[in-house]
Amino acid sequence: EGLIMLDADRKIQYMNQSCQDLFEVSGSKFIGQTISGFCDSIPMQEVVESALKGNVHTAMQELDHKKVQYFGNPILENQKIQGIIILVLDITERERTERMRKEFSANVSHELKTPLTSISGYSELIENGIATGDDVQRFAREIHKSSNRLLTLINDIIRLSELDVTTEDIMEELDICDMAANCVEMLQMSAEKHQVQLSFSGEPQMVTANRQMMDELIYNLCDNAIRYNNPGGRVDVSVYREVERVVLEVKDNGIGIPEKDQERIFERFYRVDKSRSKSTGGTGLGLAIVKHIIALHDNVKLELRSKLGEGTTIYVYFTK
Repeated sequence: EGLIMLDADRKIQYMNQSCQDLFEVSGSKFIGQTISGFCDSIPMQEVVESALKGNVHTAMQELDHKKVQYFGNPILENQKIQGIIILVLDITERERTERMRKEFSANVSHELKTPLTSISGYSELIENGIATGDDVQRFAREIHKSSNRLLTLINDIIRLSELDVTTEDIMEELDICDMAANCVEMLQMSAEKHQVQLSFSGEPQMVTANRQMMDELIYNLCDNAIRYNNPGGRVDVSVYREVERVVLEVKDNGIGIPEKDQERIFERFYRVDKSRSKSTGGTGLGLAIVKHIIALHDNVKLELRSKLGEGTTIYVYFTK
């Protein structure tokens, strides 16, 4: 929290280090100067002028890549204004979190509504006797498909909520190579369905991690590489040691990710190609779960390298 103290003539009497850091200045040279010499923005002037009239006032301003909020409070003595205290709060992270919360709420509503609309529509046709013969079987198949999507989506949302508040810290020695090999074997049918060749290579490598979370991490990375690939594409999963760390590598030659989207693909429901995402059957939450799992492991880091049209490689690094 930044703090600025002004006298009744708007001159700066004190400025704490947090405020200097926010504005990226040395505050000592501004002591004794009017506030306009330090910051002449309209929001700051509004706060100052309002406080000089005896009112508490707040305003917001963009500072380069930061967003700050000002709170102006008059200092009164015998009903006379002696000065002003201005609090400066960096609300960048709060604004970003609020934006993500709103996007998440809107996306959840949309993602749940789509399969529910399908289920309701097809079941109504069957109930009213409009569907007959082969149509009944086809509509039942669509209801089953939408129900599975809904269940998968709800399970992913519940898991994300659990990871948000988890205190789970059961770490153990795991053979990450064995776990990755099992995951690749489990996903072979999915790979064949998407006409993608899935392979694994590696030797036993022990790491310290949470078993359930590592299973989820490997599954989501491999599943994503399969879904966002092209017919005839490849996904190569490998585990190896690199000096002082163990590396899990998931490499595909699929659609790739534009550079501008690479920082955002781990956000909930963020999709690079929304039309393609619908057809893959993914929930848009897999990489968000991966991000949470990485954050809960101090010894695990992730790196993404991708080029549009050429594919994506994700490296997961395990250190002691």
